Amino acid sequence: MRVALIGVAGAFLVLFLFLPLVAVFAKAFEKGAAAYVAAIADPIAMDAIRLTLTVAAIVVPINVVFGVCAAWAVAKFDFPGRGLLVTIIDAPFAVSPVVSGMVFVLLFGAHGVVGPWLIAHDIKVIFALPGIVLATLFVTSPFVARELIPLMESQGNEEEEAALTLGGSGWRTFFLVSLPKIRWGLLYGVVLCNARAMGEFGAVSVVSGHIRGLTNTIPLHVEILYNEYQISAAFAVASLLSLLALLTLGIKAVVLRRVRPRSHGW
Repeated sequence: MRVALIGVAGAFLVLFLFLPLVAVFAKAFEKGAAAYVAAIADPIAMDAIRLTLTVAAIVVPINVVFGVCAAWAVAKFDFPGRGLLVTIIDAPFAVSPVVSGMVFVLLFGAHGVVGPWLIAHDIKVIFALPGIVLATLFVTSPFVARELIPLMESQGNEEEEAALTLGGSGWRTFFLVSLPKIRWGLLYGVVLCNARAMGEFGAVSVVSGHIRGLTNTIPLHVEILYNEYQISAAFAVASLLSLLALLTLGIKAVVLRRVRPRSHGW
C-alpha cells in the first residue's frame, strides 16, 4: 500500500507539475537563446517587468505592516470582534480575484461610487498603477497575517511579559523580543506574498485595461503574446514567473525547516 501511494503521488507530480515546467522552458528556448533574450529584452516586456516589480515593492511592505499588526492583535489580545477580524483577514481567500477586481471598478471606475469625483480632480485609479496596487493588495493581504497568527499563538506571551516587567518599553520589547521570535514566520509570509503579488492575474486583469507599456504586468503580457500567436516569446516571458516559483519553493523549504519546530499546525 505504501509503495502504491508513493507511486501515485510521484506520477501525479511528474504529470501535472514537472512536465508542464519542463514544457515551459522547452518552448521558451524553442527558437534559441537569442530569441529568448530578445523576447525578454523587448521594451514592452521590460515595461511589464518594471511594473510587476514596482507593484510588488509597494504591496509587500504594506502587507508586512498589516500582517504583523493583525496577527499581533489576534494572537495577543482577546477582544469583541476578534472572530470577525479573523474572518475579514481570510475573506480574500474566499472571494474570486475577478470579483475583487470588479469591486474596485464599481468603486473607482468612471461610473463608480467615487469615480466622478476622481475624474473631476484628475486622479486615475482604474487603468493605472493605483488600481493595480489596490487589486494586488487585496488578494495578497492574508498571507503574512495567516502565517504569523498560529506562530504567535503557539509562542505565548511569557517572554514579552518578562521584558515589560524588567522595565522594557513596548516598542523595545517588540523589536528585541517579539520580532526575533517571529522572523522566520514573517519571512515565510513575505515570500508567499511576493510570489502571489508578481503572479496575480485575475484581479489585475480587470483593473488594468491591458494598456501595453503602461498597465500590463508580466502575466498580462504573457496572455497578450500568446493570443497573438507569439508562442515562444510568451513562454520566454512566462519562464520568468516559473523561475520565481522555483526560487519561492527553495526559500520556502529553507524557511519552513527553521519554522516548523517552533509552531504547530504547519
